[in-house]
Amino acid sequence: MEKVVSLQADIIFYQPKTVHEMKNKVFYFFTIAALFCCSMQVRAQQDSNVTLQRHITHPQPMTGLVLWPDEARNRHSSYGATIQLEFSYCLPCKVVKGCQADGTILYDWSSFDQLLDDVASRNHQLVARFRYEYPSGTDVDGKKGTTAVPQYIKDRDDYNETYSSNPGGDGPTYYADWSNSELQRFTLQFYTDFAQRYCHDARLAFLEVGFGHWSEYHIYGTKLQLGKNFPSKAFQQQFFEHMSNVMTDIPWLVSIDAADDEYSPVTENQALLALPFGLFDDSFMHKTHEIGTSDGYNETCWNAIGQGTRWQRGVCGGEISYYSSNDQKKFLDPNGLYGHTWAEQAAKYHITFMIANDAPRGGVATPERFRDGSMATGYRFRVTQAITDDSSTRLLVINEGIAPLYRDAWFAVGNTRSQTSLRGLIPGEERWVEISAKANDDGSNIQIVSDCILNTQELEFQADIRPTGINSVTREPNKRNTCHNLFGQQIDRMSHAGIYIIDGRKVVKK
Repeated sequence: MEKVVSLQADIIFYQPKTVHEMKNKVFYFFTIAALFCCSMQVRAQQDSNVTLQRHITHPQPMTGLVLWPDEARNRHSSYGATIQLEFSYCLPCKVVKGCQADGTILYDWSSFDQLLDDVASRNHQLVARFRYEYPSGTDVDGKKGTTAVPQYIKDRDDYNETYSSNPGGDGPTYYADWSNSELQRFTLQFYTDFAQRYCHDARLAFLEVGFGHWSEYHIYGTKLQLGKNFPSKAFQQQFFEHMSNVMTDIPWLVSIDAADDEYSPVTENQALLALPFGLFDDSFMHKTHEIGTSDGYNETCWNAIGQGTRWQRGVCGGEISYYSSNDQKKFLDPNGLYGHTWAEQAAKYHITFMIANDAPRGGVATPERFRDGSMATGYRFRVTQAITDDSSTRLLVINEGIAPLYRDAWFAVGNTRSQTSLRGLIPGEERWVEISAKANDDGSNIQIVSDCILNTQELEFQADIRPTGINSVTREPNKRNTCHNLFGQQIDRMSHAGIYIIDGRKVVKK
């Protein structure tokens, strides 16, 4: 017998092949149909719409404009509530104290933990970037341009750094020796150990990684020597693959300059392009950023390495340009910067966060405008249907933001979470989530919870659902072509449109 499955009710019908078999099936069919109708009537009596009124009142966790810790500390009284993130460079040499004979790296994470604690004390999370080279940087030993390579590697006889007196006009710079096998091994092991220690630490939001000046994937002004003053392409491939394997819980980003095939193998390798890393742009919104204005280098890099969908897999962020001293100070001007507004550019590149440390000094970025600028980034959830019965609550959620949420969060009723995470919900998509608990009539016990944010942070959502009394469940997402089942899997819209398949024919429920 041919098996035909009803999409709506999960009732199995069998298509009879003889008259005798058809007669035998008539009673079965009408019995099941009657039971189904009774079940639907009982369900309709039990289901009731939840009155739900909520508003998003502040920038959401893991999104928005970003200050450095010093600036965030000094401006906390006026700008503290306008941001959720702070950014800092971090130095491997400050947390590594040596290496045992068997290769075990010895750490002292206290300085990094102090940084995390300081940022968290302001109810913010950290965006961290570990680096080796920093032109003119003095934060390693007080001397300009010293690398942040751990000292035990520098002490090796086979380790030899190179030097440039003024690359790109940025000042003295020493370069890590990428011909050294221990530096390569350490770099991979360091991120393995980091991931194990901080993968579930709510003080850390995102991790930026890379090589070269400021880990931004370039050493402009210095002759490039792959495998010497910059990692070989073979090691870079190994690094990307390793990060994808170990950094499964902490979203990680690389510079858009990794699109330059002189430095990087990424754009030449489809397997690398398929990895779930994000992108950061360290000169966002500068004068020639866009194609059509000069060379449009930045947009070209976004296109080459992002292929228009990078944001669906990895966090997109960066830093407002310093090409001009006014770029950071003026980018929030309502009239825009170089013909583009912040909201326009943030939406175009699906930005989740953006460093704008100098913006408060320019007279344009008032706390109110800074807050609005933060709220123009990232995800934004709205509940459009909320239905409950004695044992469960079902919510239809849409992302009205410009980017997904990249870490797990769940709708919950009281302490009971949904099985379906909001992670990865694409802007414009809807998703049903079900929670095995009854919601209050006013929805007061409905919330979004996450293990990836601080206890002092709050995930908000929009809702404007008025009381309408008893109602049966509507399974059709409003005015959207894409929907998901309770496990986040995309499914056929037909199964939400009151269409059944009976005896091989489509029957539309009236």
